Amino acid sequence: MAQDEIWILGATGRVGRAVAAQLAAAGVVPVLIGRDAGRLRAAAADLGLDADSKIVVASGAEAMAAEITRQRPAVVVNTIGDYAETAVLLARACMPGGHYLDQANDPAAFHRVFALHDEAVAAGSTLVVGAGFGVVGTEAIVARLCENRPVPSRVRVDTFASVAVEGGVLGPALAASIVDSLAMGGRRYDGGRLVETRLGAEVQHLTLPDGERMSSVGVPSGELIAAHRVSGAPSVSATSGLLPASLAVRAALPLLSAILRIRRVRSFAIRRMAGIKTEAAPRPRAHTWGHAVITWPDGTAREGWLRAGDAMEFTSAVAAQTALRLAAGKGRPGAHTPAAALGPDLATAAGAEFVDEVLA
Repeated sequence: MAQDEIWILGATGRVGRAVAAQLAAAGVVPVLIGRDAGRLRAAAADLGLDADSKIVVASGAEAMAAEITRQRPAVVVNTIGDYAETAVLLARACMPGGHYLDQANDPAAFHRVFALHDEAVAAGSTLVVGAGFGVVGTEAIVARLCENRPVPSRVRVDTFASVAVEGGVLGPALAASIVDSLAMGGRRYDGGRLVETRLGAEVQHLTLPDGERMSSVGVPSGELIAAHRVSGAPSVSATSGLLPASLAVRAALPLLSAILRIRRVRSFAIRRMAGIKTEAAPRPRAHTWGHAVITWPDGTAREGWLRAGDAMEFTSAVAAQTALRLAAGKGRPGAHTPAAALGPDLATAAGAEFVDEVLA
């Protein structure tokens, strides 16, 4: 096994480039993996890497998995997206002994990676799913507030991402993630079980610590799964500020969700959305926020916030810090969410701050 190699799959994409830059700044020379040798060399040059630095050309997840199995990198960072389809294939290729992480925020991807837990323990590999803003930005708060306390009865987490937009097209990986999340419909934990709810049914109107008012609606997400696993609470919900909270939009969401479950409609929607061109734009707010409210059976409640800058920059920092810690042997074998594997200080190592933790 190439113990010192950290591979970045999808290294020419936005997150892949940013993770590679973070690793290079930390003194680690990443191995860039992608479909196009020319673009990989250009990305390596942008990072200031030597002209003979290692790249791996592989077209698609199956080819990447074959190269992982053959060359045995120490850590694999999956940024290629479509995690419900790619995560298990690539995580299995890392075993035995190698470690895997991604930025999934799709409950289906989470459950499929968690199904590999016993296999990963036996192989001595750590699999981390959801190493990005939404999951770490809320899970870390929950883990911190629940430390050395009894299991809470209720947990709610909320995310308010602020992201600078890069010019270009949306792309199929992100489009598939958006469509599949909408098609899944609403989810929450009730009595310790993941149950269906009406998409967008839960609405929160919050004042952020910087004074701005924001609204969020219930969505199926990795934040929901991570908050449940790290807290053990039987009742857990999650909302996001990315979907509009207007009554008209929320009324249309259940119908949209049902339509997107039709195979042909899903494929059409992904194709059309993938081709949407975006204009470059600065992030709309100075800060990205994660939020959690936790209630215990005795009625005690605590509230916490996490503040970061650009959500995509924080995501890349989380992925880089996770990769560095896994390469240093700090992970626990098995399949985990980030804070469960590496502790809530992963968030501060990635540049976030815990603020305004108060009694609710």
